[in-house]
Amino acid sequence: MDPVGEKPIALYLEDLHVGQRFTSDSYHMDENRIKALAAEFDPQPFHLDEAVAKTSVFNGLSASGWHTAAVAMRLLVTGGLPLGNGIIGLGGELAWPRPTRPGDTLRWKARFRKYCRRVRNRTRVSSWYEAVH
Repeated sequence: MDPVGEKPIALYLEDLHVGQRFTSDSYHMDENRIKALAAEFDPQPFHLDEAVAKTSVFNGLSASGWHTAAVAMRLLVTGGLPLGNGIIGLGGELAWPRPTRPGDTLRWKARFRKYCRRVRNRTRVSSWYEAVH
């Protein structure tokens, strides 16, 4: 972040080194927002109804994985890994090893892994991200 804390300082290729770590700000998962997003984009009962959710594999109300992914993206682009030209998803792997619940506070850790091949006069980089809640 910049010294005033208003916005992240944009990082470019020359600013990155292998092993460099970043941590995002945090985001509080609110039950009403979990249900609203689920109602619109992932209307499964275990995201909408607490009683049904208790009988599901989640054993309680949980946020949609897509909600968690959207929060992750916001946290990354607003400071978790402030790349000057943006974070472009050219490939990757998603996993939700445990449910995100109302009241959880999420933040992301990122680690710069490597420089990859150049594509159309651009160098791709590889980073690793982990949600913490």
